[in-house]
Amino acid sequence: MALKEIESTLPPGFRFFPSDEELICHYLQKKVANEQIAKGSTLVEVDLHAREPWELPEVAKLTASEWYFFSFKDRKYATGSRTNRATKTGYWKATGKDREVRGSSSSRAVVGMRKTLVFYQGRAPHGVKTGWVMHEFRLDSPHSPPREDWVLCRVFQKKKGDGDGCAQDSGGASSPTFTGSTSSSTHLQAPDHHHPAATAGGYCNIDLHAPGYSGTAGFTPTAIPAQPAASQYQYGGAALGFPEDYGFGA
Repeated sequence: MALKEIESTLPPGFRFFPSDEELICHYLQKKVANEQIAKGSTLVEVDLHAREPWELPEVAKLTASEWYFFSFKDRKYATGSRTNRATKTGYWKATGKDREVRGSSSSRAVVGMRKTLVFYQGRAPHGVKTGWVMHEFRLDSPHSPPREDWVLCRVFQKKKGDGDGCAQDSGGASSPTFTGSTSSSTHLQAPDHHHPAATAGGYCNIDLHAPGYSGTAGFTPTAIPAQPAASQYQYGGAALGFPEDYGFGA
């Protein structure tokens, strides 16, 4: 039974929306142990090397752009640990660091890992990045018995505007990108209605939510030069401004 068909049998408002921990502890662990998961809800097996992302089976499809399935990791070399992630027209490339998935018990022990991969069309290192993303879940526990290299995959397609568009593979590990440039200085000017503070150190009116500004982007906004304090004269308990404003010394 397809995931969408299973979801259609649920009461209104209920959806198949498992957490990372549930995917590993309830689905992947039982798959590796050859245990029955739930009647009619076993995820299908997919050979990622024989299918392109847009060819994933309908039975594994949950929404218009989301798939869940099991896959057996293919070793690139018989005596090595590297995984073969190539397809006929492209390849899956890991990006960022693997994330720990912890259990819900009080010990919060690590039960598995989640790897993020992006699909590139063409051959490395000249592949072109696409909007296809995969979360690959694997078991990772020091107390787990020896197991086969089964993984659980969640594949989805990012919409235009969600990422940075297509980019050519540089051959190295991908890293997060930030809005703004680190090679040119950025000057943030104060609004016209804001009067500068009359302090010796001046002020810098910075909007931390302004487009192009990121605390980790690598640039520092330039502070607006200090403004000299206005001359004042004391008269009784009131502080007066420039004498010219009151007709004196004109």
